[in-house]
Amino acid sequence: MQTNFTPEQLLDPGVEESEKILRKCVHCGFCTATCPTYVTLGNELDSPRGRIYLIKDMLENGRAADEQVVKHIDRCLSCLACMTTCPSGVNYMHLVDNARAHIEKTYKRPMTNRLTRALLAFVLPYPGRFRLALTAAKLGRPLAPLFKSIAALKPMAAMLELAPKSIPAKSRFAEPGSHTPETSKKGRVAILTGCAQPVLRPGINEATIRLLTRLGIEVVVPKGEGCCGSLVHHMGREEEALADARRNVDIWIRELDTGGLDAIVITASGCGTTIKDYGYMLRLDPDYKDKAARVSALAKDITEYLATLSLPAPKQSPDLTVAYHSACSMQHGQKITRQPKDLLKTAGFIVKDPAEGHLCCGSAGTYNIMQPEIARTLRDRKVKNIEATGASLIATGNIGCITQIASGSKLPIVHTVELLDWAYGGPRPEGVPAPVSSLQAAE
Repeated sequence: MQTNFTPEQLLDPGVEESEKILRKCVHCGFCTATCPTYVTLGNELDSPRGRIYLIKDMLENGRAADEQVVKHIDRCLSCLACMTTCPSGVNYMHLVDNARAHIEKTYKRPMTNRLTRALLAFVLPYPGRFRLALTAAKLGRPLAPLFKSIAALKPMAAMLELAPKSIPAKSRFAEPGSHTPETSKKGRVAILTGCAQPVLRPGINEATIRLLTRLGIEVVVPKGEGCCGSLVHHMGREEEALADARRNVDIWIRELDTGGLDAIVITASGCGTTIKDYGYMLRLDPDYKDKAARVSALAKDITEYLATLSLPAPKQSPDLTVAYHSACSMQHGQKITRQPKDLLKTAGFIVKDPAEGHLCCGSAGTYNIMQPEIARTLRDRKVKNIEATGASLIATGNIGCITQIASGSKLPIVHTVELLDWAYGGPRPEGVPAPVSSLQAAE
């Protein structure tokens, strides 16, 4: 793609990087076939190619974002399916993130939209606040139909509908400290506690720590670590995202330099995609660029890390058919496609791939709140494909996908690591059916 930025414009690091990305695009349109919003809406401006044109026009002319640009950029899920498809290596992720930062600086959103986004940024990255908000949501749930009938309040209705009816108790595994391996020590890792996940599904990190310590891995929960920054990052609130990244980098580098780390294990693939990008995000900060690059190199999804270990024979024979939903941040963001399924098969599960596995479920961070109609359409399409596999349950590697898919399917849905923990000696995850073989034995 030909660009016409001035030398003065290219002094801005964000514009300079965007120009490099734009020049790689050859207008081929391969991205349109795998873009969930284009497949759903059929509008060229809701495809990566269309958004690239909008971003180019906005940045090249040095103008503030307008309503049209904001509408179509907001509709982007950042699922990154376009990057998997693109034959030219266009880094759409960095381009759209820069566009969102530009929107945040130059566009004044309607009042209700500003308030909703501010509320999400104030609550979701903080487990204590999030837990209180979920408690309050129980009282507000009857108002969801009313909010749904008012366009500006549809995001509030989506929040209330997505909120769980019960909230698990806070897990001791979320407290800072070190978990000693049950056998001779074979490694040491830090685990990301996260923000929303330990409130919604504390059992995910519990299963991870149980499994790793049984395998001889010391697991450290560092003190002071918090949200990875992805939520505010995808809202264009760059300073907040970079502050989150710097805090976590400092904490993990301290652990690395004092006790050594083989990996920083992450159980939410959306967080993993962002943490693996810390090196890029902090590339312009002389105090952090090298440290951030070290952290990004250490970051591993739990399945990615488990695939490097020598696993014993499974202690259970699950004998269950599992539909594996590959989260967008897993398959497109981190390019992890084989390890989760291989681990499940080795553990004794029958793994099914749903049709259209490349398409997003509609979760995408806060997307299912801010764009509820599109998110619901994508969820229903995803659920239909999953249930068509005939599987007994669903496994995935991202808390957002778990929440989204669970809101539209009666099949039990759990994190991949919960099934692996069960197969290698841990408890059966809540809601997961007993193995067929054990039922037959009982009869």
